[in-house]
Amino acid sequence: MSADPRATALFLGAFFDELARWGVHDMVVSPGSRSTPLTMTAFELSRREPGRLRVFVDVDERGAAFFALGLAKASGHPAAVVCTSGTAVANYYPAVMEAESSRVPLVVLTGDRPPRLQGLGAPQTCDQLNAYGNHVRAFRQMPLPSADGAALAFARQAAREAVIAAGEECFGGPVHLNFPFDEPLKPDFSAEGLFESARRLDVSRETSVPVSQQLAPSDAGRLAALLADRRALVYAGEGTCTGELEAGKVLNWARAFRLPLLADPLSGLRSSDDPLVIDNYDSVLGPGGAAPDGLAPEVVVRFGRYPVSKKATQLVAAARPVQIVVDPLETRDCNAATDVFVRCRPSELAGSLGFAYDVRTIDYDPDDVQRAFARAWIDANDAARKRIASVDDAEAGFEGAFVRRVVELAPEGSCLFSANSMSVRALDTFYLKSAKRLAVLCNRGLNGIDGTVSTALGAAQHFAQTTLVTGDLTLLHDLNALALQRELRLQREAAACFSASLDAASSKAAGAVTPGHATDAASDNVAPGAVPSIVIVLLNNNGGGIFDMLPQKSEDPYFERLFLTPQDVDFRAAAQAFGVPYRRADTVPAFDEAYRALLGTPGISLVEVRVPLSGLKDRYAPYW
Repeated sequence: MSADPRATALFLGAFFDELARWGVHDMVVSPGSRSTPLTMTAFELSRREPGRLRVFVDVDERGAAFFALGLAKASGHPAAVVCTSGTAVANYYPAVMEAESSRVPLVVLTGDRPPRLQGLGAPQTCDQLNAYGNHVRAFRQMPLPSADGAALAFARQAAREAVIAAGEECFGGPVHLNFPFDEPLKPDFSAEGLFESARRLDVSRETSVPVSQQLAPSDAGRLAALLADRRALVYAGEGTCTGELEAGKVLNWARAFRLPLLADPLSGLRSSDDPLVIDNYDSVLGPGGAAPDGLAPEVVVRFGRYPVSKKATQLVAAARPVQIVVDPLETRDCNAATDVFVRCRPSELAGSLGFAYDVRTIDYDPDDVQRAFARAWIDANDAARKRIASVDDAEAGFEGAFVRRVVELAPEGSCLFSANSMSVRALDTFYLKSAKRLAVLCNRGLNGIDGTVSTALGAAQHFAQTTLVTGDLTLLHDLNALALQRELRLQREAAACFSASLDAASSKAAGAVTPGHATDAASDNVAPGAVPSIVIVLLNNNGGGIFDMLPQKSEDPYFERLFLTPQDVDFRAAAQAFGVPYRRADTVPAFDEAYRALLGTPGISLVEVRVPLSGLKDRYAPYW
């Protein structure tokens, strides 16, 4: 039984058109044979209407999925990734798991053999049904393509359902659609109405209507009562604020209630220099999360997951304050210490309580105890800040000094992407709050080193400038991502052609817009025709330095062999192999010069800083 190329084209044309109509504007392709109908149809849409869909190609399947993850993480909207059958599906697994844990909307499209070839030893054929198990929000086995009206309507509905299940921002997650295809695999794009067939009338530019939550007055009063007459503070975890509007709501509420905001580096709050933003909490807390005199809370309001700081988690475990968890989905409470769960976004709770306070529908005013508690946290934070800022006196040999310079020199409005392990911990310590807007991202879902470079490169497509701070093992683990240098160059050429076509069209149509179509698939931080600049700051200690701080540390031979694992990689040669501009800087002044020189360089560039592998704990001790 052979496929009908025209039916394949119309079926997938309807599917991809509907994906784009519902907000999927970025797609990453892992080249392969059985996924040919998917990749060729997506590419045809991007060729005909480049403003609706961008197609990236990444030959490393594991990296491709993480690249798509980065696209979605930065935009808050679903991105799609396409692969062929067999082990390619398994190569997406790490990114799917990270998307699940980090709540990133990711649409996974896999090509497959037709049912008649399953279980009979056909090449590159395995059971792909529910391949990702419970790690995806939804799975759908698609039918063989057909071009009748019911089939085309179903293709569009399947696309809608995928986007709805994937969600957006902090509600997001991965979904999986498996497409069986028979030969011939090449679609026939000569069919009339390729992307319009079975399209429903456009009733709105918006395909979904967001609904925000407002606390009922009685609930606001109950929460305010929990805060009254108790020393209270806020743990602002990853994703607390997704923009200035949400940050403003949280800050206004904190000011009204005099609540210290212990701000994780990924919270979105360190772009405010408000005194109540406590950015040095990890340095204030003692070993095991011990709170100095006068700083122990009786109530903790936690937004999202626990902060990066282990001490902050230990504080809740040891002190057992009343804990109010605010999250749209679940508690994520590994301490098993939740007393009250509020199912909403942090900004919705803050906005509700702030409004109730302003119009006096709740009986709450911060008492002298709470005001003194906030003042004590502000003073302790300021003292820690002076200690941490002394890292500016270091000129070489310490990761913290270079991370501090990255934060200082990174351009306003740029993206700062951190690797896990010591990179994010250094960022937590040396990223001091300021009024400079930075989008700070990290794959904190499962805290792994998989695909970090690829994720950062995906996120970078929504920013004019991105800086990735990473260690050597994390970079080595995803070194293939540097091969995307060529893809980024091709994207720049394609974007330049699209920009030229828009300029030509504007003289005829004065910017007419087709209803229901996105006019800007990328972030408005990237100028049309420009390729983003990504500077990788490599803090190379030639191994897994974080183990110097963990119980595995030993003078016995196993420690270096099994945990430090030095690799002796020549990253200059690696950069050269992929056509990546390279600089080396071993002192802070040399780093400043190299980093400034690379900012704005189109595509990927790399500045390497060598730091010692041993003695990490001692180097950090003055600041922790």
